[in-house]
Amino acid sequence: MISVQEAKQIIQDAALAPKIVKLPLLAAFGFTLAEDIIATVDIPNFAQSSMDGYAIKFEDKDKPLAIIGEMAAGVKNQLTIDTDQATRIFTGAPLPQGADTVIMQEKVLVEDKILTLQDDNLSLGNNVRPKGAEVKNGELAMEKGTYLSAAALGFLSGIGCTHVNIYAAPKVAIILTGNELQEPGKPLAFGQVYEANSVLLTAALNKAGVGDITILRSEDNPETLAFVFKQALESSDVILLNGGVSVGDYDYVVGAAKACGIEQKFHKIKQKPGKPLFFGTKQDKLVFGLPGNPSSGLTCFYEYVLPALERLMQKEPSVISTTATAIHNYYKPAGLTHFLKAFYKEGKVTPLHAQESFRLHSFAQANCFIVLPEESTGCAVGDSIEVHLLPL
Repeated sequence: MISVQEAKQIIQDAALAPKIVKLPLLAAFGFTLAEDIIATVDIPNFAQSSMDGYAIKFEDKDKPLAIIGEMAAGVKNQLTIDTDQATRIFTGAPLPQGADTVIMQEKVLVEDKILTLQDDNLSLGNNVRPKGAEVKNGELAMEKGTYLSAAALGFLSGIGCTHVNIYAAPKVAIILTGNELQEPGKPLAFGQVYEANSVLLTAALNKAGVGDITILRSEDNPETLAFVFKQALESSDVILLNGGVSVGDYDYVVGAAKACGIEQKFHKIKQKPGKPLFFGTKQDKLVFGLPGNPSSGLTCFYEYVLPALERLMQKEPSVISTTATAIHNYYKPAGLTHFLKAFYKEGKVTPLHAQESFRLHSFAQANCFIVLPEESTGCAVGDSIEVHLLPL
């Protein structure tokens, strides 16, 4: 067995090169930009009013001004003002030719189309968005590596972008093994359990931005499993096998993986839960053999699979490591790293009930893991301990 740190380093060293695809702007939401975006026009591409008011020449601010017309957003014809003239103007409208300042409508007096200014603090250029104020033609508008949030997409749309190159989400195959699994909604026969892993893994993958997911099923049979394995390898970038990674008589995953030409990088980690985790590669494919117990498999997903997916997508880690104060005692023997389902709030953390690897009820209430390293014998009330906050 290897340590948690060794396992994470092996997975990181085996990381694939990110794939880049071009997507329409809305489809790129939540991904990471894979190119620098250079502006192709000035935005705004005309001097623009930021207020409802009146456009004037600043040098005429102390004179009565004749109002000669108005400029609204979207207007198609340009106006020109001369000395001693002003134009009614609305937010977003182009400034008339000759104007350089906008005075807000609350600070003027209008009588018989004659404008008198009542703003002692008015200065040159007030309430005017200059041409290119947002971005200038030829400038770097957005850097490669930017997370494409709603605001980022809005900005890109506002400078005329319709498509962008992003770091693509990998295609993922989930292979479910286990003769005991029954589909939810159907009656349970003797010895059967309802299958939950495809649901929890699909939900966790969707949360990470992975949408191209294939669910495959295999009997506990080495030939069948090898056949399903080959299907997954042909169509997916990352394969998550669920169950069958231990050393029981019906645990065939490791043998089937090797039979399909997958190079084993490690099998078994000094941790609880998730000790039998398998990881291997074949050319540009990553293969994870997750324990079949739901809580154990999901723990391994957050600690090992999710970081690998995020590196492929060039995203910041969503599992956040911090420290918190323990508010309950917890004791364990030295030798294994423990990931405890726990609840974190306001700098304090408590381990939850039912830490067994098959128990999801407590996981459904957890928002973090308490991480107790190999050499640790537990924690006491008041101890500062490592916590991994989960992206729920």
